[in-house]
Amino acid sequence: MATAATDLATDFNTLCEALARQARTAARHLAQASAIQKNRWLLACAEILQQRQQDILAANEKDVRAAAAQGLTAATIDRLTLNPQRLAALADSLRQIAALPDPVGEIREVTQRPNGLSVFKVGVPLGVIFFIYESRPNVTVDAAALCVKSGNAVILRGGSEAFHTNTLFHELLSAQLAHHGLPPHGVQLVPTTAREAVGTLLRMKEWIDLVIPRGGKSLIQRVSSEATMPVLKHFDGVCHVYVDAAADLQMAEHIVINAKCQRPATCNAAECLLVHRSIAAVFLPQIGKRLLSEGVELRGCPETCQLIPAAKAATTEDYRTEYLDWILSVKVVSHLDEAIDHIHTFGSHHTDAIITNDMRTAREFARRVDSAAVMINASTRFHDGYEFGLGAEIGISTDRFHARGPCGLRELTTYKYIVEGCGHIRE
Repeated sequence: MATAATDLATDFNTLCEALARQARTAARHLAQASAIQKNRWLLACAEILQQRQQDILAANEKDVRAAAAQGLTAATIDRLTLNPQRLAALADSLRQIAALPDPVGEIREVTQRPNGLSVFKVGVPLGVIFFIYESRPNVTVDAAALCVKSGNAVILRGGSEAFHTNTLFHELLSAQLAHHGLPPHGVQLVPTTAREAVGTLLRMKEWIDLVIPRGGKSLIQRVSSEATMPVLKHFDGVCHVYVDAAADLQMAEHIVINAKCQRPATCNAAECLLVHRSIAAVFLPQIGKRLLSEGVELRGCPETCQLIPAAKAATTEDYRTEYLDWILSVKVVSHLDEAIDHIHTFGSHHTDAIITNDMRTAREFARRVDSAAVMINASTRFHDGYEFGLGAEIGISTDRFHARGPCGLRELTTYKYIVEGCGHIRE
């Protein structure tokens, strides 16, 4: 006699297999869809988001109220919350994606061989993407848009904290697919927040080509350990700003405040400030006062604590922590090498910045810091697909294979070779 646990496992397997099979069929059709079809769908979705703004905000308010009642952190609630400005930006990102070149069918290289063969390297979709994410409901829209434009079917699995918003977003986006000649199962949402569904889908490598987790470290570790298909991921966003001896201190102050305070819950927000010893006595009290006035808790080395009495003593663990909160670790360094060594020891290869007027030092920093993005005299907050002109991103990868940094349309494709001959045979 079957147990309840066995029945539950069977139900999840049936549900997930149906999603995966439908996605595989949809992916074959999406791979052949025209750029005109995909772009018209994107523009229609942008209009729907604005037309249904009140409904979307009402659904989001349910999620926000539930999150507050559950005691979720302020940072999590900020990531969860939508407002008219964020919705407008989301609609604009869809229009930007529509305006971008279609990577499917793009001829990336052409080689003419001495024997007369023509070898073309041509962009093609990855296939079926399983996307798992937490908190941010805007990711539902970004992921669907980027996957469809790049010819991929996507299975979306958002967090329980954004269930109402994600469900409405999915209804609005998927309803437009058939109107534009696109397969209705090209965008699917896992209709349960049960963890078992994730584990089941992660075992379906025969139908799913790539899984992308976007969220906390525990989620990414779980997906990496359980997935039977390739994983595109980033772990921590322990981002640094190094203020060099030759920095313009007014510029440095503006950049540090922006990098930490504009949206501290994002993965590209600064988590550690490094300051050259020669300017520390001037700069640290100045920046410390500004950061404290913004509500930032500072955790620093002994020199930092002497110069900013309100700072707490930092531990080794503080320097390797992605706070995603109003906390910043601070360290005084004696030279460029020490700053780079600190970044290599405690960083996460996500985003690191240098503030300096010495371009020789800037280029040395950029050459030696092995991160997905290195910023020179600019905030870490610019490491973003939208800001890089990609329209949006499906995540920021700290991997080296197959994509790194913001993953936009091109990063959601691979390529094949098409070879043209004229009766050629190999001798």
